Amino acid sequence: MKTDIEIAQEAKLLPIAEVAAKLGVPEDALEPYGRTKAKLDLNALRDLPRKAKLILVTAINPTPAGEGKTTTSVGLADALCRKGEKAVLCLREPSLGPVFGVKGGAAGGGYAQVVPMEEINLHFTGDFHAIGAANNLLAAMLDNHIQQGNALDIDVRKITWKRCVDMNDRQLRNIVCGLGGKVNGVPREDGFDITVASEIMAVLCLATSLTDLKARLGRMVVAYTRDDKPVTAHDLKADGAMAALLKDAIKPNLVQTLEGNPALIHGGPFANIAHGCNSIMATDTGLKLGDYVVTEAGFGADLGAEKFLDIKCRYGGLTPNAVVLVATVRALKYNGGVPKAQLGEENLEALEKGLPNLLQHVENITQVFGLPCVVAINAFPTDTAAELKLVEDKCKALGVNVALSEVWAKGGEGGLALADEVIRLCAQENHFRFCYDVESSIEEKLQAIATKIYHADGVDLTPGAKKQLKQLTELGFDKLPICMAKTQYSFSDDQNLLGAPRGFRITVRNLKVSAGAGFLVALTGDIMTMPGLPKVPAAEKIDIDENGVISGLF
Repeated sequence: MKTDIEIAQEAKLLPIAEVAAKLGVPEDALEPYGRTKAKLDLNALRDLPRKAKLILVTAINPTPAGEGKTTTSVGLADALCRKGEKAVLCLREPSLGPVFGVKGGAAGGGYAQVVPMEEINLHFTGDFHAIGAANNLLAAMLDNHIQQGNALDIDVRKITWKRCVDMNDRQLRNIVCGLGGKVNGVPREDGFDITVASEIMAVLCLATSLTDLKARLGRMVVAYTRDDKPVTAHDLKADGAMAALLKDAIKPNLVQTLEGNPALIHGGPFANIAHGCNSIMATDTGLKLGDYVVTEAGFGADLGAEKFLDIKCRYGGLTPNAVVLVATVRALKYNGGVPKAQLGEENLEALEKGLPNLLQHVENITQVFGLPCVVAINAFPTDTAAELKLVEDKCKALGVNVALSEVWAKGGEGGLALADEVIRLCAQENHFRFCYDVESSIEEKLQAIATKIYHADGVDLTPGAKKQLKQLTELGFDKLPICMAKTQYSFSDDQNLLGAPRGFRITVRNLKVSAGAGFLVALTGDIMTMPGLPKVPAAEKIDIDENGVISGLF
């Protein structure tokens, strides 16, 4: 059996101008990065109207058995193109952290991939490096301001801005900097986030123009004064220089699927830390150029989809036409208590126990958000007819159809049934609504997410979080949407509670404002903004030969 990278390396890629031509994009609107990838000149596309249907691909809570959300997204876009539709795929860019850590790359799999796979998974067009540079410029200007007299009266104990690097490096979570005497800065505790957790990543992905990007950068809160007034990037006069560093990074990247269809890959915020969606700019561009836009949101629907719908759709003026909820029989049996080694065996009892995870996500999409939904079962050879029928029967009881997706093995051909159902759903009227009123109080919004989406009994705030809530309300940040930082493995804030747990409460231990991104971050559980490498990092298996051919990347 061929590996993902072997399949990708055997593909005959079209010149990027030919891919752009499928969308009616002229060559003078392309900024090529080599032969097979390019950035789009947004000025040339600015005045085009939106005309496409928007399809969100999400999933059940992730498990070690895998779900295949990106693979399904790629295969669905290819299937729509096979049916003669002008489909555009919109995905996030992979972070180097997971690539070299445990998760691996994020370019799809099998015969449903975006290419050039190695370049997309590694440095790509340099967007993440530009974000890191802008983030660290702001950090340097903040510390320099303090060193040069601290005219803003910043309290060094209340600095909230961290440096960042796009790598899993636990050694940098907590550091002491400014040592070595007066000329080397003011000694203080500091730390690093991974680049995808930087607020600048969220800002880039929620900005609607270069002007909006600069304004959002200026609003970012980096510290507080000794009398608890927020200090922003604009106060430090850093917003202009940061925007200059990001002038190319804000432009969407155009690549292709294995079948030569267009894919816009841009931005990459994590969904358990930030909002987990590709950029508004890329999605907006796809809506202008195609007839169908297929996009995905990170992790399970309780994280990525909720934030896509409550945050990205709010700021981007987006209304999805249909939602695809990806699941596997294997992952549902894992939710039903089957060990990973036994997932290939038929087990209807365990499947029945695990199905509530899927069904709760379905009900959230259809009942809470009012959107039409199809369940895509990502097929495995070990799935039995009885297991597939059980999933189909349970979903039909909720008024939702099931489509078997075989895109990993067959590419777009394996997604034709899913494409048919998606086209049918997109033709229906929907009643999209948000989970909460953004004008509600912070506590009311937290309660809405916890009770409606997670099905918790309620929310508890630690004493520290209550103090932060009071301060954020007094500062006027209480009318912002909520971005939950929560484990991706469970509806709850305990990763060990699988399925659809009941009788639990969500504990918020920290509330902070991301004023530039335009949301409040509520941290629950033990969420790391700087992951570490596993005992055996994926990086150990990656190599390159004398001809420049990379191996071991997946």
